[in-house]
Amino acid sequence: MSKKLLFSLLVWCSVPVVAQTLTLDSCRAMALRNNKQLSVSRVKQDVAANLRKSARTKYLPHVSVLGGYEWTSKEISLLNDDQKSTLSGLGTNLTSGIQERAGEVMKTVPQSVWDMLGAMGITPASVQQGMGNILNPMGAALNHTGQGIVDAFRTDTRNMFAGAVMVTQPVFMGGAIVAMNKMADIGETMAANSMETRRQQTLYQIDQTYWQVVSLRHKQKLAQGYLDLVKKLDGDIQKMIEEGVATRSEGLSVSVKVNEAEMMLMKVNDGLTLSKMLLCQLCGLPMDKQVTLADEETEEIATTRLAPKLDVEQAAGNRPELKQLQNMVDMSRQLTNILKAGNLPQVLLTGGYAVSNPNVFNGFEKKFAGVWNVGVVVRIPVWNWGDVTYKVRASKGATTIANLELDDVREKIELQVNQSVFQVEEANKKLEMAKANTRKADENLRTADLGFREGVISSTTVMEAQTAWLQAQSEKIDAEIGVRLSQVNLQKAMGTLQ
Repeated sequence: MSKKLLFSLLVWCSVPVVAQTLTLDSCRAMALRNNKQLSVSRVKQDVAANLRKSARTKYLPHVSVLGGYEWTSKEISLLNDDQKSTLSGLGTNLTSGIQERAGEVMKTVPQSVWDMLGAMGITPASVQQGMGNILNPMGAALNHTGQGIVDAFRTDTRNMFAGAVMVTQPVFMGGAIVAMNKMADIGETMAANSMETRRQQTLYQIDQTYWQVVSLRHKQKLAQGYLDLVKKLDGDIQKMIEEGVATRSEGLSVSVKVNEAEMMLMKVNDGLTLSKMLLCQLCGLPMDKQVTLADEETEEIATTRLAPKLDVEQAAGNRPELKQLQNMVDMSRQLTNILKAGNLPQVLLTGGYAVSNPNVFNGFEKKFAGVWNVGVVVRIPVWNWGDVTYKVRASKGATTIANLELDDVREKIELQVNQSVFQVEEANKKLEMAKANTRKADENLRTADLGFREGVISSTTVMEAQTAWLQAQSEKIDAEIGVRLSQVNLQKAMGTLQ
């Protein structure tokens, strides 16, 4: 290791670790930034806001595009096989019939007529040949025409292409869309109330932890002061034992008190370390970070203050938990309205453009062609065996339950507010009594020390005075913290924890 690096390490190790000083407000701010549940609540607010925006779109027309292709093994045929055969041989069948009929007619002509016609060179054979020369081309043309008709009726639907653009506009949905939008608004409000509940819980927890650390720090100083007292007394007794004016038994009694004081100080140190770790975790700081609280070194942690006036209605209006329950009641009512819409008519306007290949708008053509369409769709429920009615009854029952829970919580909040006001008043009284006891304990300890130095009071009496002083000082710290915590409890009960 180089000398320069060694020197740097020695300088770094010699620099004292400066503890960060935190106030209650700074702890609150860091806790609000660090709390993961608060972050979850913020995301839930964003989710509720997006759901509200989504519900608004139900009032607007919706446009959708459809497209598809289908292959089938057989095509749709408008003509059966016999009809196709008849149309394809239309000329042949017609000329054959005419020739057969002509032959039957010629058989009915008298022989005398044929003899007279024969003199002119006209014979039955020549007549039939002449008719054949005329009818055969005509039959071929009719066959071609018939085959054209068969081909024209061919659909060729084995390869089907289709597409459509559809527009739907709700006109009346039984009030379901209105109720859905109200539910979305309530959901957004509920998310905000949930976040406020989590925020107040975070502040309540950080306040309690902060004042617990302050309490343990003051008790640490008290335990150290008590240890110094008993050590001084132990030193005085040891000198008196050496001079022969005190017994070994008195020395052992004081030594036991020293051990008890050291054990007390160790417990307080452990509790303070653990409490500061919890505070750092809540604030989002490293758990091993050295922190000092602004109220650790104050002489008085709290002073008595008059309790606020009792206002249950204000507390009920401020408590986010109560607002959340009211949101649940309102949500249940809107759900009932949505269910009621199942028994009401629903009206939709529809429109769009449909295209297909092959199309049927000009025969069956192998090209894309389409048509515009506009319509109205009406749905009227007629009979569902009471399904909607039962659901509405169940929803109304859920609303009744939510109202009962709301009333129950309102009563508990009233009780909590009354108890918190009472606790603030009692904490103030205890603090005044603790301060009076502290003054008496200080005077008692001063008198005992003076008497011990004068030799008129025994060490046992001094130790009793020291114990009484320790108890009085500890009760004063507890009373001061009790005032602080009672005020925090009242703020939480009133819903005014900021």
